Amino acid sequence: RNSFLIDSVVSLLRRAAPVEICLPPPARTPILSMASASIMGAAARLRNSVRPYVGGHRIGSAYRPPPRPSVFRWSSSSTLDSSGRKLIRNIGISAHIDSGKTTLTERILYYTGRIGSIHDVRGKDGVGAKMDSMDLEREKGITIQSAATHCMWGGAHVNIIDTPGHVDFTVEVERALRVLDGGVMVLCGVSGVQSQSLTVDRQMKRYGVPRVAFVNKLDRTGANPHKVLGELRSELALNAAAVQAPIGLEGEHVGVVDIVEHVGYVFEGERGEEVVAVPVPAAMEAEVAELRRELIERLADVDEAMAETFIMEEDPTAAEIRAAIRRQTLACQFVPVFLGSAYKNKGVQRLLDGVLDYLPAPHERTNVALDVDKDEEPVALEGTSTGDLVALAFKLEETQFGQITYVRIYQGTLTRGTAIRNVSTGKKVKVPRIVRMHSAEMEDIDTAAAGDVVALFGVECKSMDTFGSAANKHNLVMSSMFVAEPVMSLSITPARGGKNQDNFGKGLGKFTKEDPTLRVKLDPATQETIISGMGELHLEVYIERLRREYEVECTVGRPTVSYKETINKKREFDFTHKKQTGGSGQYAKVIGYIEPMTEEEVEECGAPYEFDNRVIGTNIPPEYLPSCGKGVVDAMQQGALVGAEGQAVRVVLLDGASHQVDSSDMAFRFCMASAVRKAMREASPSILEPVMKVEVVGPEEFQGTIIAGLNRRMGLIQTAGVTEDGRDAVIIAEVPLNQMFGYSTDIRSATQGKGTFTMEYARHTPVTRDAQEELIKKHQEERDKANAA
Repeated sequence: RNSFLIDSVVSLLRRAAPVEICLPPPARTPILSMASASIMGAAARLRNSVRPYVGGHRIGSAYRPPPRPSVFRWSSSSTLDSSGRKLIRNIGISAHIDSGKTTLTERILYYTGRIGSIHDVRGKDGVGAKMDSMDLEREKGITIQSAATHCMWGGAHVNIIDTPGHVDFTVEVERALRVLDGGVMVLCGVSGVQSQSLTVDRQMKRYGVPRVAFVNKLDRTGANPHKVLGELRSELALNAAAVQAPIGLEGEHVGVVDIVEHVGYVFEGERGEEVVAVPVPAAMEAEVAELRRELIERLADVDEAMAETFIMEEDPTAAEIRAAIRRQTLACQFVPVFLGSAYKNKGVQRLLDGVLDYLPAPHERTNVALDVDKDEEPVALEGTSTGDLVALAFKLEETQFGQITYVRIYQGTLTRGTAIRNVSTGKKVKVPRIVRMHSAEMEDIDTAAAGDVVALFGVECKSMDTFGSAANKHNLVMSSMFVAEPVMSLSITPARGGKNQDNFGKGLGKFTKEDPTLRVKLDPATQETIISGMGELHLEVYIERLRREYEVECTVGRPTVSYKETINKKREFDFTHKKQTGGSGQYAKVIGYIEPMTEEEVEECGAPYEFDNRVIGTNIPPEYLPSCGKGVVDAMQQGALVGAEGQAVRVVLLDGASHQVDSSDMAFRFCMASAVRKAMREASPSILEPVMKVEVVGPEEFQGTIIAGLNRRMGLIQTAGVTEDGRDAVIIAEVPLNQMFGYSTDIRSATQGKGTFTMEYARHTPVTRDAQEELIKKHQEERDKANAA
């Protein structure tokens, strides 16, 4: 007569039956072929039982936890849903750094039988968490690269991607959410919504990813899940409600109460593997009733069926509540909130139930491809295994065995040994090997179908390339992902030696292929190799990987700012170059003037400086005029003040003189360069520095702090406003590039990690007089040091 009784009977039957009984969510209607008398007999035994659980397992669920084998192997015999599809969930676990994502994943793998023991994230026991396979991850105690794994739970195959929490590695979260069907948003029960929580929220909303929330660390001092729930609603603007209530907090946290089923669960055993169903504590009845009322009200705001029940003042059944939660979670209109402590082994199994109950199967998401042949017309994918293959390569990883390409299959079937076509390039390639990833371990499989997340060996491609069947003529591509612009740069130089130089290039080439937010360029003005990334830790990790993986020691420093030199008034020149060394000497004379150019003239000219030949007659023979032009280039490429490039200078050549024997191309080139440099020193020269247009976005309460920080960096505020939703302040300013080094760290510190910024080149402007004198002095010292060496 109610779902609790049905679930209880099913739990007893599972204990006695040799086969698994699956109740497809959300209806949980058991498909059983047995006499009603047997069911009633089982119910009678249940009512007469002393303890409200059997063999340490809970009775209020639609599954029996799987056995705990020491070695887990993938089996294609997972349970099928009512349409004959294999039950699959593709989820990503995302959160702010140190919220317990990897710890949670470790417990999930343990309870599903995927691993045989639990290890600490920081690797204090010498092993480390399964999903942190890099030595750097275990040393620093953080996740650097997203890692994929898979497990079985309740008859469903669950693909999991554990993502980094540090803002510097946010692209790993971006690409995971681009291809996954659902997300688990982990929040610290003490700190609540933090800076990276805001970033993850924006990413999930960008790709329309349904999610459940898990408030972790309820065993910690100061844990307050009600405060976290309020922040989900106020700071993230989510329609969220708790589906559980904590049984105790801090050191007294032992379990949770299921608000929907009105039953408590405590987690016993050495590792919390025994999930025991208990009555709701009497002291919590009022709290649970209030949370249930709040849950129903929140659902009634967005769900028509629940709204009708609410208006009629009827009490919805557990099945009706679960169905409403599922409908609105899939529609991204509701977020169910689960509670627990992964480190203390509390609440993880019930969270897994929530993943199966409330997050979508692959075919329940609407995925759209773009038809290249029809001007990128959207095409809805069927999501079946029998359709034409559509697979997206979302992550690349270089290993000692070659490139691993992670792909999500949206439609069709991928079979080992068959040919596929890269739609982006048109090239066909044979698939030599298909594997399922378990962190750094691989398991070979022969086929993968729609909904699967697998990895391919021997397939060269770029990130976000789309693959189709070799025989398929349709050019369907999946949309790419959002890639943030780098915010920090460093100059990097390898140690001397041919091998170092070769390995340096190979390593940077591999890293930029793996990570689209890492940029490498050669500055044409300073001839420095510049690496740009999302922050100090991001670049530090890649520099350390160069040392460990490629044995390349690097010298790292701030990039040299590309200064320019210009003049502020017109200056005439009359310069003679005469040198006699016996035999043919050198002789050249040039007469003319230099003058500053306006921005409009520079733009019209299309070059930073201009050489204007106005010589009349043959005082300077025509064959030497090109050499005069080269002399101007020499002078402009290395200015007279700090050796920087000249800009906004027009050089006009009026007249000159030559010698029949001693004049030459070299003489006129040197003469012209010397004349221009001398004239520039006398034409009120100034040094120009690059000025960047900086846009800072952060919470409105930090607007004053942001503006003050920009002012300290010699910034000129252009505009100050708010975003469309009115929650964040937007400040646009012009700041000298030389003042922007280290700003990424400062803005995060000043805004509790919630502020972000972007910048782009605006123009060059004159430096202050004090700064110019300091730059000239520094340049002269460097020249003297070089000459002495």
